[in-house]
Amino acid sequence: MSVSFFERVYAAVMRIPCGKVASYGQIAEIAGNKNMARQVGWALHNNPTPDIIPCYRVVFRDGSLSPAFKFGGENAQRRLLEKEGVKFDGKGRVKPCFFI
Repeated sequence: MSVSFFERVYAAVMRIPCGKVASYGQIAEIAGNKNMARQVGWALHNNPTPDIIPCYRVVFRDGSLSPAFKFGGENAQRRLLEKEGVKFDGKGRVKPCFFI
């Protein structure tokens, strides 16, 4: 039985350590297709178990956060990352040292 791209995305996101982030492109590459970063976003927006799959650890490659973060409303993604010790620069982007 074949594993779907979404399932590979969820498995990749589960491997992001606490206190770290990955970009949509990084997750797409880990999931098997580096050209499917947008589909990673779609998969995470449809995350079936956000309490288990830490989709908030996925950010844009420049460290900015998704304006459409679905789980918890505005600023929830930043609060969750800060709770894990992730730091942001003056423009509100995750500092590069927190990327896997």
